[in-house]
Amino acid sequence: MRKNLPYLAFVLFLLFLDQVTKGLIAREIPLYGSRKVIPGFFNLTHIRNKGAIFGFFSHSGSRFIFLALVAASLIALALVIYYFIKTPAGERGMKLALSLILAGALGNQIDRLARGFVIDFLDLYVRSRHWPFFNVADSCITVGAILLFIMLLVRKPACSPSSSESAR
Repeated sequence: MRKNLPYLAFVLFLLFLDQVTKGLIAREIPLYGSRKVIPGFFNLTHIRNKGAIFGFFSHSGSRFIFLALVAASLIALALVIYYFIKTPAGERGMKLALSLILAGALGNQIDRLARGFVIDFLDLYVRSRHWPFFNVADSCITVGAILLFIMLLVRKPACSPSSSESAR
């Protein structure tokens, strides 16, 4: 358990960063208001996302969709926690990836349960083409998932057929 403390501290730091940035946006920028950061590329825009990551299902307004998203998020969160606990502390890359996913999932779940929506505010675009709005938690989930995918791709199998044949 002691070896997990740095990862848990990292999760808490990212969770804090996520919640503080969402709180600042909610306080400083009116709903649907926007502030240019890098003209032609990046704005801070306050929106409320009732859907999933990058706004999927955000316009449904369905209570069923909301409850399904909460349930799916809780199941995913439980799986991430399970794999985080089962992953040896020595597997730093895997622990880092799971920590990022855990922080992001917790951050958005807190919003969904406390507010009924997630505050998104990062608005990347080129001319009139916008990437879906997102937040720190979404960034954590995305980076963690990419790292996890890379870890799984480069992981060597525990036992390959050629090594078992040579043992005979």
